[in-house]
Amino acid sequence: MRKIIHIDCDCFYAAVEMRDDPSLREVPIAVGGQSGRGVVTTCNYRARAFGVRSAMPGGEARRLCPELVMVPLDMPRYREVSRQVMAIFRELTDLVEPLSLDEAFLDVSEVETFQGSATLMARHIRQQVWERIGITVSAGVAPNKFLAKIASDWNKPDGLFVITPEQVDDFVKVLPVEKLSGVGPVTAGKLNDRGLQTCGDLREAGEAELVRLFGKQGLRLWHMAHGRDDRPVVVTRVAKSVSVERTFSRDLPGKEACQQVMTSLVDDLHRRLERKGSHKPLHKLFIKVRYSDFSTHTLERVREPGPDAMPVAGEFLPLLDELVTDEHRPVRLLGVGVRFREDSAPITQLRLFE
Repeated sequence: MRKIIHIDCDCFYAAVEMRDDPSLREVPIAVGGQSGRGVVTTCNYRARAFGVRSAMPGGEARRLCPELVMVPLDMPRYREVSRQVMAIFRELTDLVEPLSLDEAFLDVSEVETFQGSATLMARHIRQQVWERIGITVSAGVAPNKFLAKIASDWNKPDGLFVITPEQVDDFVKVLPVEKLSGVGPVTAGKLNDRGLQTCGDLREAGEAELVRLFGKQGLRLWHMAHGRDDRPVVVTRVAKSVSVERTFSRDLPGKEACQQVMTSLVDDLHRRLERKGSHKPLHKLFIKVRYSDFSTHTLERVREPGPDAMPVAGEFLPLLDELVTDEHRPVRLLGVGVRFREDSAPITQLRLFE
């Protein structure tokens, strides 16, 4: 039985800005979205009360909250604060799996300090982050990663929620299906239409019925409905892909304009590959297009056999031709990327949810 803690910094970028500028602490703020085409990266809870959310266009955010203060992104500063937060985690255990700059899983199963209590460890971490760094974090404690992540969101912001092994069955039974990992509005709607509102309902439906209705996802739903998740905390992650994308201040007028910026976009991809894994054999190329109406489309294809050199712009053009069928449809965002081949990876049975 594992002891897993999931830590999530509360509105991380906004929290750093409020820490460093006291004048921002009593007003609604959003980070990002500076230009007319920019989007909100995150916002504080005062802004959320007006309906402002992450990934919302800056213009819409300002309409919802006319007094909203927009703050530009400062990624070097956020990365440094993230490094400080992760260092506090690693004072407790080396088994830390960062998910992003502002959240991580910790496996404290073998930690003997704090009487071996994961709850006391989570309280200690929260206190240390506040006292030494000046921001708040929310924590969830549970026997596995799936439940720990749900728990960290239960009492946000600046909260702690614990699910003990004895509480798992009763807690999960009444958990709304919307809380399950990978269940978005579409899947939730399909479940609700069949009278499946909670994990208890999923259990009653039965494994075979869920698999019949949802295929492999039905099996995932069945396991989650019982609170099961045997994934370990992974200390290092192997990059499976590298990509770059660019959001334009003005829409590109169509396919021809996309072709013209492809070379510079692929140059950006080269620079990122040099930093993150150009030594790995390439398997697939992919392209991403977001139109002016925010609809997003992607297409990928296995790369033709040959020397594992850096991809060139000309290799992405056939994908662009196939994906962009309306040559004059305005394009808001364009991205390109590669996926790596994993020939050396051993053949193993995948763990739940992987």
